[in-house]
Amino acid sequence: MRALSKVIFFLSCGCFLNSCSRQQDQQAPAMGEFPVTVVNSMDVVTDLSFVADIQAFRNVEIRARVNGYLEQIYVDEGKNVSEGQLLFRINDEEYKAHLNRAEANLKSAEAQKKTAEVEMERVRLLVDKNVIAKTEMDLAMAKLDVAKASIEQSKAEETSAKVKLQHANVRSPFSGVIDRIPLKLGSLISEGTLLTTISDISSMNIYFQVSEIQYLTYVATNANALDTLKKIKVELELADGTIYSSKGKIETIESEFEAGTGVLSLRARFENPDRLLKHGSTGKVKIKKLLNGALVIPQKSVMEIQDKNYVFVVDDKNLVMLKSFTPLDRVGDFYVVKDGLKSGERIIYEGVQNLKEGTVIRPMETKLSEIYSMTNN
Repeated sequence: MRALSKVIFFLSCGCFLNSCSRQQDQQAPAMGEFPVTVVNSMDVVTDLSFVADIQAFRNVEIRARVNGYLEQIYVDEGKNVSEGQLLFRINDEEYKAHLNRAEANLKSAEAQKKTAEVEMERVRLLVDKNVIAKTEMDLAMAKLDVAKASIEQSKAEETSAKVKLQHANVRSPFSGVIDRIPLKLGSLISEGTLLTTISDISSMNIYFQVSEIQYLTYVATNANALDTLKKIKVELELADGTIYSSKGKIETIESEFEAGTGVLSLRARFENPDRLLKHGSTGKVKIKKLLNGALVIPQKSVMEIQDKNYVFVVDDKNLVMLKSFTPLDRVGDFYVVKDGLKSGERIIYEGVQNLKEGTVIRPMETKLSEIYSMTNN
């Protein structure tokens, strides 16, 4: 009886051990080889990107300064013009007549002055001989003063007539490109009417804004940040995603944050020799920022589940487990880790879509520095 009990006991233990073994095999099934890399810190360069407003170095409206009919258009839309070049002519017959009348009035005033001078000289002789009273001399001098004032008034009218006649010919204030011309020949022009717009796009002003947090973070992580900003070269990403061939330089930083939005405006200057950049276009300004000792992981290692980021971490028994982390930034094909991971942890480099949590793998070690160098070359 005792022997039978021992047999039953050993059989029970064997069944229990087999059952445990099967459970362990189900929880951690063996898989093939997977590339594994170790999370390490390194110095990386990241791009700070800001929405840009691209404006011409000079962009002004050309408006009529006199009334009249548009008599001639000497340029076409989109054409390059030089400083002082004639653009439009407004009918100037009326202004020529005004100038002729002003010149005639000036001559008349000068003649009246000469008459007054002769009269004053005659009165002076008579006063000296006591033929007439001295009050006549005062009257003669007053008439001369009136004649002189009339000359000044006539000169002013002549100058005004010349200016109006000159403004009937509309010239370019600087070299640039003509934009749309909304009016046609024969249109009635009033003073202030928009004739066209001219843009000097030989170089471009690029305006962009940074938040207070971005500004303070940059200042905290860079020595002499404001001086550094004005020395570094910045890139411009165009609307199609390409990088503009020339780099620009930050010229101005405003002294205060905008009320309500809490942003600070900056202006960079980009040369535009090929006239590729146009007034009013958009893009992104990119500023290089060095991150010292940043934890980086490959993008291939990351899974996004319900707006959270996860990686498969490999323990010392080669068992993989899901672990969430918070990214700080993206650098090319890599994430910069803010928190959730630490240096020295092993993670699956690629093939994460074929894994399940609790799987045991055979790791193939790959250095993170080699992955980073290979990806960024």
